Amino acid sequence: MKKTINIVRVLLIAVLSFTSCQEDNLSIGDIVAPSNIEVTVTYIDNDTESPAPGLGSGEIKLSAKADNATAYQFVVQGQTKLQKSGSASHTFTTLGTNTYAVTVVAFGTGGASSSKTIEVEVLALYEAPADLLTMLTSDSSRTWKIASDVNKHFGLGPVGGATEFEYYGAAPGDKANSGMYDDRYTFNVDGTFTHDVGADGFVFGRDPLINELGGSGGTANGADIEQYTFGSYTAQWSLTAPGGVETLSLTGIGFIGYYIGGNHSYQIFSRSADEMILRTTDGNGEFDWWFRLIPE
Repeated sequence: MKKTINIVRVLLIAVLSFTSCQEDNLSIGDIVAPSNIEVTVTYIDNDTESPAPGLGSGEIKLSAKADNATAYQFVVQGQTKLQKSGSASHTFTTLGTNTYAVTVVAFGTGGASSSKTIEVEVLALYEAPADLLTMLTSDSSRTWKIASDVNKHFGLGPVGGATEFEYYGAAPGDKANSGMYDDRYTFNVDGTFTHDVGADGFVFGRDPLINELGGSGGTANGADIEQYTFGSYTAQWSLTAPGGVETLSLTGIGFIGYYIGGNHSYQIFSRSADEMILRTTDGNGEFDWWFRLIPE
Protein backbone atom coordinates (compact mmCIF):
# COMPACT_ATOMS: atom_id res chain seq x y z
CA MET A 1 0.00 0.00 0.00
CA LYS A 2 2.81 2.38 0.95
CA LYS A 3 4.57 1.60 -2.34
CA THR A 4 1.38 2.43 -4.28
CA ILE A 5 1.02 5.78 -2.49
CA ASN A 6 4.63 6.70 -3.34
CA ILE A 7 4.04 5.86 -7.01
CA VAL A 8 0.95 8.09 -7.07
CA ARG A 9 2.97 10.93 -5.51
CA VAL A 10 5.68 10.62 -8.16
CA LEU A 11 3.10 10.65 -10.95
CA LEU A 12 1.36 13.70 -9.45
CA ILE A 13 4.66 15.63 -9.21
CA ALA A 14 5.46 14.76 -12.82
CA VAL A 15 2.06 15.97 -14.02
CA LEU A 16 2.39 19.24 -12.06
CA SER A 17 5.92 19.81 -13.39
CA PHE A 18 4.76 19.18 -16.96
CA THR A 19 1.83 21.56 -16.52
CA SER A 20 4.12 24.23 -15.06
CA CYS A 21 6.51 23.90 -17.99
CA GLN A 22 3.61 24.25 -20.41
CA GLU A 23 2.50 27.45 -18.70
CA ASP A 24 6.06 28.83 -18.78
CA ASN A 25 6.32 28.07 -22.48
CA LEU A 26 3.00 29.74 -23.16
CA SER A 27 4.12 32.90 -21.36
CA ILE A 28 7.25 33.25 -23.50
CA GLY A 29 5.41 33.35 -26.81
CA ASP A 30 6.95 33.39 -30.28
CA ILE A 31 10.19 35.30 -30.84
CA VAL A 32 9.60 37.38 -33.96
CA ALA A 33 12.11 39.85 -35.36
CA PRO A 34 10.62 42.92 -37.09
CA SER A 35 10.96 43.19 -40.86
CA ASN A 36 10.41 45.69 -43.67
CA ILE A 37 11.68 48.72 -41.72
CA GLU A 38 10.72 52.00 -43.40
CA VAL A 39 12.12 55.36 -42.29
CA THR A 40 10.73 58.76 -43.28
CA VAL A 41 12.62 62.03 -42.77
CA THR A 42 10.77 65.34 -42.52
CA TYR A 43 12.65 68.65 -42.43
CA ILE A 44 11.19 71.25 -40.06
CA ASP A 45 11.72 75.01 -40.33
CA ASN A 46 9.60 77.48 -38.34
CA ASP A 47 7.26 74.62 -37.38
CA THR A 48 6.49 73.84 -41.03
CA GLU A 49 7.77 71.19 -43.40
CA SER A 50 10.44 72.14 -45.91
CA PRO A 51 12.26 70.30 -48.71
CA ALA A 52 15.58 68.56 -48.11
CA PRO A 53 18.08 69.54 -46.75
CA GLY A 54 15.90 72.09 -44.92
CA LEU A 55 16.07 75.88 -44.80
CA GLY A 56 18.68 76.11 -42.06
CA SER A 57 17.07 75.18 -38.74
CA GLY A 58 18.87 71.82 -38.67
CA GLU A 59 15.75 70.16 -37.25
CA ILE A 60 14.35 66.91 -38.61
CA LYS A 61 11.56 64.54 -37.60
CA LEU A 62 12.13 60.81 -38.01
CA SER A 63 9.24 58.37 -38.43
CA ALA A 64 9.70 54.60 -38.59
CA LYS A 65 7.42 51.63 -39.14
CA ALA A 66 8.04 47.91 -39.48
CA ASP A 67 6.14 44.64 -39.48
CA ASN A 68 5.89 42.99 -36.03
CA ALA A 69 7.52 45.94 -34.21
CA THR A 70 6.49 46.98 -30.69
CA ALA A 71 9.01 49.79 -30.10
CA TYR A 72 11.73 51.73 -31.90
CA GLN A 73 15.12 53.15 -31.04
CA PHE A 74 16.76 55.98 -32.99
CA VAL A 75 20.53 56.50 -32.81
CA VAL A 76 21.64 59.92 -34.05
CA GLN A 77 25.02 61.56 -33.36
CA GLY A 78 25.64 59.25 -30.43
CA GLN A 79 22.23 59.96 -28.91
CA THR A 80 19.83 57.08 -28.34
CA LYS A 81 16.12 57.87 -28.41
CA LEU A 82 13.76 55.03 -27.43
CA GLN A 83 10.21 55.65 -28.65
CA LYS A 84 7.23 53.30 -28.75
CA SER A 85 5.46 55.68 -31.11
CA GLY A 86 8.03 55.23 -33.87
CA SER A 87 8.82 58.94 -34.16
CA ALA A 88 11.55 61.19 -32.81
CA SER A 89 13.02 64.60 -33.52
CA HIS A 90 16.62 65.79 -33.64
CA THR A 91 18.37 69.10 -34.28
CA PHE A 92 21.78 69.23 -35.95
CA THR A 93 23.97 72.22 -35.12
CA THR A 94 27.11 71.81 -37.25
CA LEU A 95 27.06 74.77 -39.64
CA GLY A 96 26.58 74.17 -43.34
CA THR A 97 25.14 71.22 -45.24
CA ASN A 98 26.34 67.93 -43.79
CA THR A 99 25.47 64.25 -44.14
CA TYR A 100 24.71 62.15 -41.06
CA ALA A 101 24.04 58.46 -40.41
CA VAL A 102 20.79 57.60 -38.62
CA THR A 103 20.17 54.08 -37.33
CA VAL A 104 16.69 52.82 -36.50
CA VAL A 105 16.34 49.69 -34.36
CA ALA A 106 12.92 48.01 -34.37
CA PHE A 107 12.11 45.71 -31.44
CA GLY A 108 9.75 42.76 -31.69
CA THR A 109 8.50 40.09 -29.31
CA GLY A 110 10.87 38.16 -27.09
CA GLY A 111 13.54 40.88 -27.36
CA ALA A 112 14.23 40.24 -31.06
CA SER A 113 15.32 43.27 -33.08
CA SER A 114 16.22 44.42 -36.58
CA SER A 115 17.93 47.62 -37.68
CA LYS A 116 18.30 49.89 -40.67
CA THR A 117 20.78 52.73 -41.24
CA ILE A 118 20.10 55.63 -43.57
CA GLU A 119 21.92 58.85 -44.41
CA VAL A 120 20.33 62.27 -44.10
CA GLU A 121 21.60 65.56 -45.50
CA VAL A 122 20.82 68.57 -43.28
CA LEU A 123 21.43 72.30 -43.55
CA ALA A 124 22.17 74.27 -40.34
CA LEU A 125 22.72 78.04 -40.45
CA TYR A 126 22.17 79.19 -36.87
CA GLU A 127 25.03 80.89 -35.05
CA ALA A 128 24.38 81.72 -31.41
CA PRO A 129 24.74 85.40 -30.43
CA ALA A 130 28.03 86.23 -28.76
CA ASP A 131 26.29 87.57 -25.64
CA LEU A 132 24.41 84.27 -25.20
CA LEU A 133 27.63 82.26 -25.43
CA THR A 134 29.30 84.60 -22.95
CA MET A 135 26.37 84.33 -20.54
CA LEU A 136 26.34 80.55 -20.71
CA THR A 137 30.08 79.80 -20.64
CA SER A 138 31.89 83.02 -19.60
CA ASP A 139 33.77 82.40 -22.87
CA SER A 140 35.52 79.51 -21.17
CA SER A 141 33.56 77.59 -18.53
CA ARG A 142 30.69 78.48 -16.23
CA THR A 143 28.82 76.48 -13.59
CA TRP A 144 25.12 76.97 -12.89
CA LYS A 145 22.71 75.80 -10.19
CA ILE A 146 19.00 75.94 -9.39
CA ALA A 147 18.20 79.25 -7.65
CA SER A 148 16.82 77.43 -4.61
CA ASP A 149 16.67 80.55 -2.40
CA VAL A 150 14.39 82.39 -4.83
CA ASN A 151 10.62 82.04 -5.15
CA LYS A 152 9.53 80.16 -8.29
CA HIS A 153 12.85 78.47 -9.00
CA PHE A 154 11.19 75.21 -10.16
CA GLY A 155 7.67 74.50 -11.31
CA LEU A 156 5.27 73.59 -14.08
CA GLY A 157 2.52 74.87 -16.35
CA PRO A 158 0.55 73.90 -19.44
CA VAL A 159 2.36 72.78 -22.59
CA GLY A 160 3.06 75.87 -24.67
CA GLY A 161 1.90 78.25 -21.93
CA ALA A 162 3.17 81.82 -22.05
CA THR A 163 3.22 82.39 -18.28
CA GLU A 164 6.18 81.04 -16.34
CA PHE A 165 5.44 78.65 -13.44
CA GLU A 166 1.71 79.01 -14.18
CA TYR A 167 0.48 75.93 -12.29
CA TYR A 168 3.09 75.81 -9.55
CA GLY A 169 6.28 77.57 -8.50
CA ALA A 170 8.41 76.21 -5.67
CA ALA A 171 8.92 78.44 -2.64
CA PRO A 172 12.49 79.00 -1.39
CA GLY A 173 13.93 75.73 -0.12
CA ASP A 174 10.73 73.82 -0.94
CA LYS A 175 12.60 70.91 -2.58
CA ALA A 176 15.46 70.67 -0.08
CA ASN A 177 15.02 66.90 0.31
CA SER A 178 14.72 66.11 -3.39
CA GLY A 179 18.41 65.78 -4.29
CA MET A 180 18.25 68.69 -6.76
CA TYR A 181 19.76 71.64 -4.90
CA ASP A 182 23.37 70.43 -4.72
CA ASP A 183 23.50 69.54 -8.44
CA ARG A 184 25.82 71.68 -10.57
CA TYR A 185 25.69 72.18 -14.35
CA THR A 186 28.88 73.25 -16.11
CA PHE A 187 28.89 74.52 -19.69
CA ASN A 188 32.27 74.63 -21.39
CA VAL A 189 32.93 76.69 -24.50
CA ASP A 190 34.08 73.55 -26.36
CA GLY A 191 30.52 72.18 -26.21
CA THR A 192 30.92 69.78 -23.29
CA PHE A 193 28.42 69.72 -20.44
CA THR A 194 29.05 68.25 -16.99
CA HIS A 195 26.33 67.41 -14.49
CA ASP A 196 27.81 67.00 -11.00
CA VAL A 197 25.12 65.38 -8.84
CA GLY A 198 26.81 66.43 -5.60
CA ALA A 199 28.19 64.55 -2.64
CA ASP A 200 24.85 62.88 -1.88
CA GLY A 201 24.77 61.13 -5.27
CA PHE A 202 21.06 61.90 -5.68
CA VAL A 203 18.97 63.39 -8.48
CA PHE A 204 15.29 64.31 -8.76
CA GLY A 205 12.72 63.34 -11.40
CA ARG A 206 9.31 62.24 -12.59
CA ASP A 207 7.92 58.78 -11.95
CA PRO A 208 8.40 56.57 -13.99
CA LEU A 209 10.35 58.62 -16.56
CA ILE A 210 13.36 58.89 -14.26
CA ASN A 211 13.96 55.15 -14.70
CA GLU A 212 15.29 55.96 -18.18
CA LEU A 213 18.48 56.96 -16.38
CA GLY A 214 19.13 53.41 -15.20
CA GLY A 215 19.91 54.49 -11.64
CA SER A 216 18.40 53.00 -8.51
CA GLY A 217 16.45 53.63 -5.33
CA GLY A 218 14.61 56.84 -4.72
CA THR A 219 11.59 57.76 -2.62
CA ALA A 220 8.17 58.35 -4.16
CA ASN A 221 6.47 61.62 -3.23
CA GLY A 222 3.31 61.75 -5.29
CA ALA A 223 4.43 61.72 -8.92
CA ASP A 224 7.98 62.75 -7.96
CA ILE A 225 10.94 60.49 -7.23
CA GLU A 226 13.28 62.09 -4.71
CA GLN A 227 16.84 61.11 -3.84
CA TYR A 228 17.25 58.80 -6.82
CA THR A 229 20.79 57.39 -6.87
CA PHE A 230 22.67 58.34 -10.03
CA GLY A 231 26.25 59.31 -10.84
CA SER A 232 27.74 62.45 -12.33
CA TYR A 233 28.22 62.39 -16.09
CA THR A 234 29.39 64.37 -19.12
CA ALA A 235 27.39 65.13 -22.27
CA GLN A 236 27.36 67.74 -25.06
CA TRP A 237 25.38 70.96 -25.32
CA SER A 238 24.32 72.99 -28.35
CA LEU A 239 22.30 76.12 -29.12
CA THR A 240 19.66 76.53 -31.81
CA ALA A 241 16.72 78.87 -32.41
CA PRO A 242 13.79 76.96 -33.94
CA GLY A 243 10.99 79.42 -34.69
CA GLY A 244 13.28 82.19 -33.44
CA VAL A 245 13.30 80.82 -29.86
CA GLU A 246 16.75 80.35 -28.34
CA THR A 247 16.99 76.70 -27.30
CA LEU A 248 19.61 74.81 -25.30
CA SER A 249 19.88 71.09 -26.15
CA LEU A 250 21.73 68.34 -24.28
CA THR A 251 22.80 65.01 -25.71
CA GLY A 252 21.96 61.56 -24.38
CA ILE A 253 20.28 61.58 -20.97
CA GLY A 254 21.55 65.10 -20.18
CA PHE A 255 19.09 67.08 -18.07
CA ILE A 256 18.77 70.04 -15.74
CA GLY A 257 17.05 70.04 -12.35
CA TYR A 258 14.32 67.43 -12.72
CA TYR A 259 14.43 64.44 -15.07
CA ILE A 260 11.35 64.26 -17.30
CA GLY A 261 12.65 62.54 -20.44
CA GLY A 262 11.38 64.29 -23.56
CA ASN A 263 13.76 65.70 -26.15
CA HIS A 264 16.30 67.08 -23.61
CA SER A 265 15.94 70.55 -25.14
CA TYR A 266 15.25 73.65 -23.05
CA GLN A 267 13.78 76.85 -24.42
CA ILE A 268 15.49 79.91 -22.97
CA PHE A 269 12.38 81.82 -21.86
CA SER A 270 14.37 84.73 -20.46
CA ARG A 271 17.99 85.51 -19.66
CA SER A 272 20.26 88.13 -18.21
CA ALA A 273 23.97 88.13 -17.45
CA ASP A 274 23.43 86.19 -14.22
CA GLU A 275 20.13 84.35 -14.54
CA MET A 276 18.24 82.24 -17.04
CA ILE A 277 14.75 80.74 -16.98
CA LEU A 278 14.36 77.54 -18.97
CA ARG A 279 11.34 75.46 -19.91
CA THR A 280 10.93 72.04 -21.46
CA THR A 281 8.09 69.60 -22.15
CA ASP A 282 8.10 66.23 -20.40
CA GLY A 283 8.24 62.92 -22.23
CA ASN A 284 4.54 62.31 -21.62
CA GLY A 285 3.58 65.60 -23.30
CA GLU A 286 1.74 66.42 -20.07
CA PHE A 287 3.35 69.61 -18.72
CA ASP A 288 5.96 72.24 -19.40
CA TRP A 289 8.56 72.32 -16.62
CA TRP A 290 10.29 75.54 -15.59
CA PHE A 291 13.73 76.11 -14.04
CA ARG A 292 15.41 79.27 -12.76
CA LEU A 293 19.21 79.00 -12.79
CA ILE A 294 21.93 81.26 -11.45
CA PRO A 295 25.75 80.98 -11.62
CA GLU A 296 27.62 79.14 -8.88
